[in-house]
Amino acid sequence: MRNGYFQLVKTEDGFGVKLFPPKDGGEAVQLAELMNYLDSHQIEYEVKTLKEALGGDGDQVVPLGSTECPAVAESYRLQVDSDAMRAVARFYPASETGERMSQEEFVKDLRYKGIKFGVQQKLLQTFFQSAGVYCMDLVVAKGQPPRQGEDARIEYYFNTDIHAKPAVKEDGSVDYFHLDMLIPEDPGDFGCNIMGSRIKPREVRKATLRYGKNIQLSEDRMTLTSMVNGHVTLVDGNVFVSNVYEVENVDTSTGNIDFDGSVQVNGNVASNFSVKAKGNVIINGVVEGAYIEAGEDIIIARGMNGMGKGVLKAGRNIVAKFLENATAEADGYVSTDSILHSRVSAGTEITVTGKRGFITGGHVQADEKIDVKTLGAVMGASTVVEVGVNPKLKNQYQRLQKEIGEIVRDIRGAQPILANFTQKKAKGARFNEDQLKYIRETAQLLEAKKAELEQKNSEMKQLQENFSPDKKSSVLVRGEVYPGTTIIIGDVSMVVQSNVKYCRFEKVDGDVKMLPL
Repeated sequence: MRNGYFQLVKTEDGFGVKLFPPKDGGEAVQLAELMNYLDSHQIEYEVKTLKEALGGDGDQVVPLGSTECPAVAESYRLQVDSDAMRAVARFYPASETGERMSQEEFVKDLRYKGIKFGVQQKLLQTFFQSAGVYCMDLVVAKGQPPRQGEDARIEYYFNTDIHAKPAVKEDGSVDYFHLDMLIPEDPGDFGCNIMGSRIKPREVRKATLRYGKNIQLSEDRMTLTSMVNGHVTLVDGNVFVSNVYEVENVDTSTGNIDFDGSVQVNGNVASNFSVKAKGNVIINGVVEGAYIEAGEDIIIARGMNGMGKGVLKAGRNIVAKFLENATAEADGYVSTDSILHSRVSAGTEITVTGKRGFITGGHVQADEKIDVKTLGAVMGASTVVEVGVNPKLKNQYQRLQKEIGEIVRDIRGAQPILANFTQKKAKGARFNEDQLKYIRETAQLLEAKKAELEQKNSEMKQLQENFSPDKKSSVLVRGEVYPGTTIIIGDVSMVVQSNVKYCRFEKVDGDVKMLPL
């Protein structure tokens, strides 16, 4: 794009002004600009004639005088923005008898006018080395605006809503160790206008990290880190960490809870919800058909009615008022007033000697001892109690047995295939590529299964070493045991045939024997 422009030229009769039309959508010559140029050089003209010429097409020459063409040098008009951030020049060509201005002369003029910063040297070089671009605005100097800074801010790596449930990570747990980080203020950078005056960026706000106990501030004072597993909250700009996450109830208002510390539920846990904690889970109400998992203890003040789907899983102990239609697993002991139609296992012992103190229905197992007041049921509900083997080890043993059986079946399936191939090959049979590929894969599978079998057998041997036949384990009945109850001790069992009171069951000479308390 090129604007139309004008130039003083020689004519046969003297001199005139030549009008060049615009190109590629540029602006036409403006009458006012042309008149202003001629006035500035004291050249007379007729307005009507100029108007008519500007309305024509193509290059036109408007006669202006009969004397020689004035020697007018290349010139410009300069406009500086009010904020001194930009200078715009509009150049006019030298007359045919005049001289072009040099880049050095123009820059010197700018300095004389106080413009000393941001001069666009490359643009000027292009302009003065070419035919020139006239009657167009050219930004010949640009200031540098200040780079505005940013206020200091604090990035929180936890949910700052005190009513919200803990945020869950991708692996399903909650990490509250990395609490927050201070992003320091950015003061920005000074700018400069074309007159060389510095321009200050806006003022920015600073910030500091405020925190309570259980929190450590980094040496650079930029990061807060929790020193404990816990629940983090933000109160009036202060970060606090407690290693107990406390809620009223676990239901639709909270959703599932997964927490690195301990969890305290002041009310109830509704059916189909879960509570997971690395520490303890303490529930002051009732648990319905929910899933409760604790790295340490589970304590349920009013017991659990699992509705056939409730599960308790503790890394240490389980203490509950009652367990009904539930599954409970503890690496330590289980203590409760009653167990009804439930599967309960403990790594050490199970104590059911409260006011009611009964185990009725289900399967109850402990490694060392089961201590109960009333065992079984008058109506003959199937009740099994088992001691002498750690339930977790027993489950692992049974799982290994199943896995070994599957591996042996795979090996027996592969061996005939390879044997058949060997026989046919010995007789000179030929095989295509797909058949050979299948044989290779079968051979590789066989070797892998043999290695896996060796590993599983080694694990099985180590487990068997934990099953001591001389281990003293017992079932203590401090009240009455009803007929139909099955007592298992280690690898032997017996079914109680009649009502018996105040007795204990132990393994003696390879059989389960009933002995007095």
